Amino acid sequence: MNPDQLRAQLLAWYDAGARDLPWRVGPKDHAAGVKADPYRVWLSEVMLQQTTVPHATPYFLKFTARWPTVEDLAAEDDGEVMAAWAGLGYYARARNLLACARAVAGEHGGVFPDTEAGLRALPGLGAYTAAAVAAIAFDEATNVVDGNVERVAARLFAVEAPLPDAKPELKRLAAGLVRDHRPGDWAQALMDLGATVCRPKQPLCDRCPVSAHCAALKTGAPETYPRKTAKGERPHRYGVAYILTRGDAVALVRRPPKGLLGGMLALPTSEWRAERWSDAEALAAAPTAAAWRGAGEVDHGFTHFTLTLRLLRAEGLAEDVIWTPRRGLDALPSVFLKAARAGLANLL
Repeated sequence: MNPDQLRAQLLAWYDAGARDLPWRVGPKDHAAGVKADPYRVWLSEVMLQQTTVPHATPYFLKFTARWPTVEDLAAEDDGEVMAAWAGLGYYARARNLLACARAVAGEHGGVFPDTEAGLRALPGLGAYTAAAVAAIAFDEATNVVDGNVERVAARLFAVEAPLPDAKPELKRLAAGLVRDHRPGDWAQALMDLGATVCRPKQPLCDRCPVSAHCAALKTGAPETYPRKTAKGERPHRYGVAYILTRGDAVALVRRPPKGLLGGMLALPTSEWRAERWSDAEALAAAPTAAAWRGAGEVDHGFTHFTLTLRLLRAEGLAEDVIWTPRRGLDALPSVFLKAARAGLANLL
């Protein structure tokens, strides 16, 4: 492999067909001296960590319309930001987003540090995001390695070690391709290649600008890279969700600030455990005494476990709840929105 030739071919491909993304300064504008907005780069990278460009884009547009600067975001109430984040998952990232925004606004005068080391020192901003913002917004020659780049590197070099054990080697191999020349464009070119051509399944090798350098393609089975360690079966848990109504309003609670779905509005629930809840246990865990009736159940998958929520529905009053109109339930995390819709539709 000739790294410099590979770089030239990939950058030429990027120049000719870079994706048009709302947070991106395209290669032509970048070459003309237009700088990317660090706030928009940072926000997009946080949103994209666990989702796709099509899913994240409308959230990005809503966030930047409502909070066009990092100071605007930093000044917002936690609950408003968490509600706007609903549907992007991994709500700890929304809390980290606010912590970082408030540090930039309060300690850096609303200006993001312009180095990877300075960005890494911000609260809630991890190694990958610091490298990405430093490269894309400030043209620092950092090694930006996300899942797309890991896949590209695994195939270019036919790395036999399985993930996640291969991560250090893949990061080292990716670092060998980084240069001072156009580091931000290079990082985004790799991302575009992984997202559109070097896809997880059915890679489009005939369209790849660097296929001549790909060791995995030479094996005849590039789609089998990166190798992966077989995943164990996720544990299953059970819980009860309570749909308490008062006319058109539904009772919600705010979950504790730390832990799964921390700080989010939610339906009241029992604990989530390995055994199903008996009728007596489910009634004892209810948020208030009422004529609770079965309203079906829903299943939901989280990263590390799956969940079955039994649904109980009643009309009544309760203390320490937040009464919310049914039309306002769309801001709930997906597991609770799913439960609320099913419980309100399937009253027995």
